[in-house]
Amino acid sequence: MPLFAFEDHEPQVSPQAWIAPTATLVGDVRVEAGASVWYGAVLRADFGTIIVRRGANIQDGSVLHGGADPVTEIGEGATVGHLCVVHGAVVGAEALIGNGATVLDGAVVGSRALVAAGSTVQPGAEIPDGMLAAGVPARVIGKLTPGAKRWVDTNPQVYQALARRHAAGVRPVG
Repeated sequence: MPLFAFEDHEPQVSPQAWIAPTATLVGDVRVEAGASVWYGAVLRADFGTIIVRRGANIQDGSVLHGGADPVTEIGEGATVGHLCVVHGAVVGAEALIGNGATVLDGAVVGSRALVAAGSTVQPGAEIPDGMLAAGVPARVIGKLTPGAKRWVDTNPQVYQALARRHAAGVRPVG
């Protein structure tokens, strides 16, 4: 896996985390136990720290860029879906950022909240705990629907198990 030091900082990855061989981590990136960073994801912490908490997953092709205030943090058990951008923002525990969504500087996504696929959370916006937000710009629609709640409830465990399978079984060919 490509890990790069930048100035006086280098990535810190728990031995119990899984980082895909094509993910890139640069600078002050901290990945806790049980977390996973998937293929093609880039976590670049040159302006500020990025913390991926225990059991969180950063899916394929997503880009996280750290800012100084707040520290970019992905909460315990949270999901950043495929092809997302999280830029200088905080994502709460077990929150889910849907595929292709963008969460911008100073935004806070609450615990167990869901940002719908393709949405943009504007700088400084707050999505309260347990709420569904959608649109460009993202607006709070209300409490999680049963379908959205199912994703929030199951995704952390599904991706933790899938990361263990990849850690045990992925290998280059050819």
